[in-house]
Amino acid sequence: MKITDLEPKLVWQCFDEITRVPRPTHHLDKMKEFLVDWADRHNIAVKVDAVGNVMMSKPATPGHENAPTVILQGHQDMVAEKRGDKVHDFLTDPITTIVDGDWVKADGTTLGADNGLGCASAMAVLLDDSLVHGPIECLYTVDEEQGLIGANGLQPGFVTGSILLNLDSEEHGSLVVGCAGGKVTTCRKPLCVKDAPAGRVYYKVHLNHMKGGHSGMEINLGRGNANQQLCRFLWEMWRKYDLRLAAIDGGGLANAIPREAWAVVGIEPDRSAEFEKDVEIFSDMIHAEFRLAEGDDFTFGAAVVAAPAEVIDPEDALRLVSAVFSCPNGVQGMSNAVEGLVETSCNLASIKIKDGEIVVTVHQRSSVDSRRDEIADRVRSLFEMIGYEVAFDDAYVGWAPNLDSRVLSVAEESFQSLFGRKPKVEALHAGLECGLFLEKMPGLDMISFGPTLKDIHSPGEKANIPSVQEFWKFLCDILRRLA
Repeated sequence: MKITDLEPKLVWQCFDEITRVPRPTHHLDKMKEFLVDWADRHNIAVKVDAVGNVMMSKPATPGHENAPTVILQGHQDMVAEKRGDKVHDFLTDPITTIVDGDWVKADGTTLGADNGLGCASAMAVLLDDSLVHGPIECLYTVDEEQGLIGANGLQPGFVTGSILLNLDSEEHGSLVVGCAGGKVTTCRKPLCVKDAPAGRVYYKVHLNHMKGGHSGMEINLGRGNANQQLCRFLWEMWRKYDLRLAAIDGGGLANAIPREAWAVVGIEPDRSAEFEKDVEIFSDMIHAEFRLAEGDDFTFGAAVVAAPAEVIDPEDALRLVSAVFSCPNGVQGMSNAVEGLVETSCNLASIKIKDGEIVVTVHQRSSVDSRRDEIADRVRSLFEMIGYEVAFDDAYVGWAPNLDSRVLSVAEESFQSLFGRKPKVEALHAGLECGLFLEKMPGLDMISFGPTLKDIHSPGEKANIPSVQEFWKFLCDILRRLA
């Protein structure tokens, strides 16, 4: 079965078109071109702003011209993550979709249902003339996943609606009315290398196939951070073997929990058997620690590799390993205002050597700005102490709940009427664009909702088919009630 055979057909057909367009964050020229061409093909009014946001509009159903204009909003970009063994170029290759029972997933990559299904649903509204609605504006923002650039760059007057439906949540039956703010901390130091000492045996130590996931929505699940666990092992071994570090790499995007990390280290040749035994011991230990959160699919091991010509300066290398091992990571505090909500977290997102620098990226989130800044400053103090230059990028504000919202009341009534149960009303420990929209358009009435997605920001991402069907009915009914 293909996704174009699924119901609702308009939504899945639009999503199928989107999956054929390469659209990783910061590489959205093809997606912008596709959206404009799609609108032109369907005789839909379209415009593009200076940062690349695309807006399409549709007149009200006859007789409903005086209803408030509703903005349907999603983001163009997707998180580009793949399995370590998967050959896929996100800049050129389409996403291969697979129907598996009640789920749609991709073949070894992220699916891009975050937020492709939200965009596809807005497109389907534009196409479906059987719907009853007031004036519609569909806003497709750029680069939400890193920096919320489209929302930050939105200019007054580009959209005019007074109600915004953000279609970027991942649990059907949940109405989101608030979210955390965040900040990205980047730590840099020039790479200093020395000649590799002669006679050492070098191993590539690797930690692969952890679950990873969304660094906001899934930070509370106790999953392992591949960067920190690798440096935990290196720190312990350094004291025993006086390692030499030739290379290190781990993680990827700031908003994804790192699934894989590796390092090349050298030891004295007469201690190889002992080192390999320690690798086995550490593997057994972390499998015991993370089995419930990770399952048994992840691997930790080491294999002999060719000796490099150079190694990282030993003092710099040990300082890096020590800092990563001790860096704040995971849940840093729970909300005292909302039971069960993570208030503050930190994701040790990536370690990279590129362009002659060592670069460590860490992502902080909090529903309390001062706590977000405190954790960022703790990371800063740690890395500045070992000689790194630290900068803060991509700060974004949270979204304070408005429980007196009219659109929230309409959505609650609609959900109860359609499905015979009350929706969950909640705030999320994740970054949505809504806080920025509210800054730019005070008084905007907003909620966020969507179909059920699992394991977003990872190659395990999948979309629940029955929830897409109910989500579509729900969206259409809200538009009818608002008209």
